[in-house]
Amino acid sequence: MAGKLESKNVLVTGSRRGIGKGIALEAAREGANVAVNDLTGADELETLVKEIRGMGRRAVAVLADVSRGDEVNRMVETVERDLGPIDVLVNNAGVESIIPFLEIDEKEWERVTHTNLKGEWLCAQAVARRMVAAKRPGAFVNIGSVQAGMVLPGRTHYAPSKRAIEALTANLAAELAPHNIRVNCIHPGLIDTDMTAWVMKDPQILPIVLDKIALHRAGQPVEIAKAVVFLASDDASYITGQYLYVDGGFRIL
Repeated sequence: MAGKLESKNVLVTGSRRGIGKGIALEAAREGANVAVNDLTGADELETLVKEIRGMGRRAVAVLADVSRGDEVNRMVETVERDLGPIDVLVNNAGVESIIPFLEIDEKEWERVTHTNLKGEWLCAQAVARRMVAAKRPGAFVNIGSVQAGMVLPGRTHYAPSKRAIEALTANLAAELAPHNIRVNCIHPGLIDTDMTAWVMKDPQILPIVLDKIALHRAGQPVEIAKAVVFLASDDASYITGQYLYVDGGFRIL
């Protein structure tokens, strides 16, 4: 049986590890050819490429900083040259830090917001321009965070960058709908990755956090990946401009 993304070309930014890696692998399992990207970690990306190729799919790795327009354009050009026209963009690249509001400096504010928000805009624009020029349909899935809808200490720079992705998603969806390009957003909750290892390994903090999650557990990258695949696939052909919290009920208790 054909996969949900059979023969689609998918670009997943920030896919060296964690949620991005999980999305890349699930897309391949669902039949896609996959381009993986990160700012660093060439060896890890190449290992991921080999794993995807082992599934019988084509794959390519591109190092690029998504917060820089020139690097984004180079990345998209490389992917389309080596893999083919992009059908699905997953805007996953992101960074986080926990700093009290009064201690955040301009450099850190820009590092976080430029990667998390500007990066999604740049990647979406670069891919959409090519889709529109070629009159090709497509699907974008932007990755936000549960922190778009809740307040946690030390994230006064991070949370706004994620909440703004909802507005970015809605506006992109409206402008790109006439070109048959769908745009949706997923807000992950606590997912067991390297980024959350400090929580997962802390015997004092972890129970407190899990007690605030209705399902009383952390999620796994594949659980985000399956939601991404759904929104990127034809199963979601009438869904655009939406955001979905995949958080185990983090915000309802």
